[in-house]
Amino acid sequence: MIHILRRLLASDKGATAVEYGLILALIVLAMMAALSNVATKTNAMWGNVANAVNGS
Repeated sequence: MIHILRRLLASDKGATAVEYGLILALIVLAMMAALSNVATKTNAMWGNVANAVNGS
């Protein structure tokens, strides 16, 4: 297994795979941050709706 990883990292294909992996990781982190923000705002919105319904 280590031999395969070394061979992959030594070739240009390995470098490209690492670059794509880093790009994918950055995209995933950005999506997680965006979803966290959306979840917070959605939770606040539904809290306001619940308060409005309970106040009626």
